[in-house]
Parts: sequence; structure tokens; C-alpha cells
Amino acid sequence: MIVVFGGAFNPPTIAHQAIYHHVIKHLPCTKFIYLPVSNLYTKRSLASNFHRLEMLKLMTRGLSNVSVSTMEFDDPDYLGTYQSLIRIQDNYPSEQIVFVIGADNLAKLHKWINAESLLSEFKFVVINRNHTDIEGAIMGNPTLAKHRDNFIILPHFDVEISSTTFRENFDQSLVSDEVYHYILIHQLYRS
Repeated sequence: MIVVFGGAFNPPTIAHQAIYHHVIKHLPCTKFIYLPVSNLYTKRSLASNFHRLEMLKLMTRGLSNVSVSTMEFDDPDYLGTYQSLIRIQDNYPSEQIVFVIGADNLAKLHKWINAESLLSEFKFVVINRNHTDIEGAIMGNPTLAKHRDNFIILPHFDVEISSTTFRENFDQSLVSDEVYHYILIHQLYRS
């Protein structure tokens, strides 16, 4: 099983690393891929592709069977998660590809680009955030409920740390020392 964890990683936090440890503890993961979105994604205050890649490299140093993909950085436009997972599947045709998603993203998952294909062709590893009722969120949405068997809910993990909180508070405890020093050196997230 190849686990793909997509996101802005703006910046990568200790929660992003803790998710890796939690997933590999519970699933038979042969490879774990961090997949940062490109600057073409319409998220405000996104640090450059270069800086987010460098911070992810610092955060993942020493982790087993991990890679950071720049696939979406090379795209001419933002194509969405479905197209990225299709390309990863093409590179690993004999492996099952699963995508990590925070429970807070369940509410809008049915609106993602190619959502129906994404939900029917791939499995999702759901990580809890902010004490979300994951089962209720899935079953309360007809599109998600139809694909309930494609959701893997991992127990005993609830993340309240976010990149947004770091950017708002500049709380050093939310990121690794290496990432924090990188942010300071490159004067990121400060106006």
C-alpha cells in the first residue's frame, strides 16, 4: 500500500509528521508520499513551492520509506487530487494507492475536482481533527455515504495543530526546530 498525503504544508507542522507515524503504525505501508500542492492552487498566503519543498525535506529527514513529490509543482495548472493519484497509480501499478485526508476536509470532499471518480477509484485514510464525528460526516453526506467502504478511519488520533495556527501565532512548538529555523532564516510568514 502506498499512502499519499497531500496538502499545502504551509508550513509542515509536527502534526504532519505525527500523521506519518500514526499511519505506518496502523497500515501496511510500503511507501509514504508527501504531495504538496503547487502555488497554482488558489490558497492565500502560500509560501513558494521552493520553500515548502525545502521545509518538507527537513521535516522528513530520517523517516523510512518517505518521499516528497514535486509532481504538482511541474503541472501547468492545478489539476486536482484525482489526476495526481492516477499518475502515482501509473508509477506503481501493482500497489493500492490511498490518500490521507483530515476529517475537516470531509465536508467539501464531494466538491473536489473529479470527486465521483476520486471517491470510487481510491481509498481515503481519515485522520481526525478537532473531535469530528467522522462516521457522521461520511454518512450525513449522500456522495460520501455511497462510497463508505472506501474510507479507512484510523483510531486514537485527533489533531488540533494546524499550519494556519502557526502562521497566526508563530508558535515554535508547532513545527520542528529545523523548520522553525528555516522559517526565520528565510523570513517566511511575517509581513
